[in-house]
Amino acid sequence: MPTDAFLADCRARLAFDLLSNTWNAVVLWALREGPRRPVELRERIGGISSKVLTETLRRLQFNGLVDRQTDDDRPSRVEYQLTALGETLLSPIDAVGAWAFDYGDEVMAAQCRWASAGSTTQRHFDRGSQSCNMSENCQECPGE
Repeated sequence: MPTDAFLADCRARLAFDLLSNTWNAVVLWALREGPRRPVELRERIGGISSKVLTETLRRLQFNGLVDRQTDDDRPSRVEYQLTALGETLLSPIDAVGAWAFDYGDEVMAAQCRWASAGSTTQRHFDRGSQSCNMSENCQECPGE
């Protein structure tokens, strides 16, 4: 891989952008065993609204990762399935999942330590668009 592979307008960033949306990877993973109807996807995934699922499926279609299929006999029956291109992302998604399984406790412990420090950076972070979601005392931190 070239040394500037992560600079603006590069293909590596395209891949990271695709995987940075939480629901993209989750929906792709939910489709790994074959076609699913939207209701089946929502049940399998859990915690995703119909609106967000629809937006995610459209985004995945736009990027050529998912196909939408309708039944000619019943046009209201819609299923989604991975394209060949979408299937190529299953291995990287699995690798990220394995990394999260192996190191997730360490990441959460670091978040907890950071939240417990109560720095001005911490307070600024909590007021921003994201939050570490850790309590001030972090009594339930993993690994501590």
